[in-house]
Parts: sequence; structure tokens; C-alpha cells
Amino acid sequence: MAKVLFSSEQQKLTGVPEATFNETDYRSLTEAMIRRFPALDRASLLDMAIAINGEIIHEPLLEKIPPDSDVHFFPFIAGG
Repeated sequence: MAKVLFSSEQQKLTGVPEATFNETDYRSLTEAMIRRFPALDRASLLDMAIAINGEIIHEPLLEKIPPDSDVHFFPFIAGG
């Protein structure tokens, strides 16, 4: 199972620091997160960066989620 670790802002919406999911790809993972935690906003999740096992994924829509992964969603950081 993949473990999603929530940021402090996300924890305000989920009520928990982390949750596990059986989904094996990005799209089904985000759908499962929204079903379990309705306060999460689909548009906000899709606008966030994602890291799987510490690797930032720039275009995650078709990304596979390996079993026992740590997954983090976080705001994009703009550089200058």
C-alpha cells in the first residue's frame, strides 16, 4: 500500500497526518483521496507537485505508484 503523507495545511482538511491507499496510479490515487477526504479539493490536488519515494514527478497523470511508496503532495515552488 502507498502511504500518503499530508502537509500541515492538508492535515487541516484530512484530520490525519498520513493515510494508506491501495491504488497503483496517480489518477486513481487522487480519486481515492477525494472519496476518503471530501474536504480535499480536486483542482488543488491536480495543481500540486507530487513526490514518490523522494523523487519529484513533473507530469504525474500517468505515473504508477509502486507498492509501499511514500507519496507527498506539495505546492509548486516558483523560482526566479
